[in-house]
Amino acid sequence: MARDEDVIGCTGVLVVGTRGDAGPGEVLVRVRGGSETLIAWSSEPLAPGAQVLVIDSRGARQVDVIAWSDTEADPLDQLN
Repeated sequence: MARDEDVIGCTGVLVVGTRGDAGPGEVLVRVRGGSETLIAWSSEPLAPGAQVLVIDSRGARQVDVIAWSDTEADPLDQLN
């Protein structure tokens, strides 16, 4: 599957927490003028509601994420 370059660098909110190496979660990101839900992988577990940054695309609507803190914006505002 081809990588989705558009999602790399986007921030989002986890709607389903990740479990690190034990399994993925789900992230809602604002991209391409709308919001999309993608399968999210992280190296360590992240809780639902955590704000994350997409650092890579695995293709097939799967991304790698890390915890992200943006003190200037409410993470839920970006989804509205």
